[in-house]
Amino acid sequence: MKIIAGNWKMNGTRTTLSEMVSALQSVESENTVVLCVPYTMLGIDGGRISLGAQDVSRHTHGAFTGEVSASMIADTGAKYVIVGHSERRQYHNETNSIVREKAAAALANGLIPIICVGETMDEKQAGKTMAVIESGVRESVPNDVNTDIIIAYEPRWAIGAGLTPTEAEIAEAHTLIAKTLAEMGLGGTPVLYGASVKGSNAAEIMSIPNVDGVLVGGASLKPDDFIPIITSVK
Repeated sequence: MKIIAGNWKMNGTRTTLSEMVSALQSVESENTVVLCVPYTMLGIDGGRISLGAQDVSRHTHGAFTGEVSASMIADTGAKYVIVGHSERRQYHNETNSIVREKAAAALANGLIPIICVGETMDEKQAGKTMAVIESGVRESVPNDVNTDIIIAYEPRWAIGAGLTPTEAEIAEAHTLIAKTLAEMGLGGTPVLYGASVKGSNAAEIMSIPNVDGVLVGGASLKPDDFIPIITSVK
């Protein structure tokens, strides 16, 4: 069984989400399917599909205009939340430390954080890929985790660029992440791959060792694009 998570980013409406959920109800798959959508769409009945948010505040409550707390997300019935997505790290200057605080807030409220790590093109070209990935895992995962978390490896240079690392590069990154998690006492934690995933490459990517699923961007917005990814792996 794999985890197929979609990240809608700042796209969609409650109507398009309802249409997607309806389209997915008849899809036969044992894979876990998650849709991480804008806050305004949370609370819709997902049926067999689990819903998640795309970010969460590290604060519990108070004078933080525009922020949404983990308890508020949980109150909608959502089960998951993405933390540390490459776009949050790039455009909002989120550090591993901030990501760790957000993941801790999610866990404290019964949410499963999907913790994203990955290298930029500058870091890749400087030969820092493995160091960035390992520090991302060690510094972004809260201490004393004893419940479910998910890691997503996002080569930041590939996102939105239509680029995909080689199978060897993906395998090397995922093997390192799995090894690092095992050393942290978190062996068996699912590790997703995310960057330019589509129906034509999903099965190939998910056949790579230590790839436990995918985090899908643009291809998760339309049933005709998303369903082939869900059904690509039996």
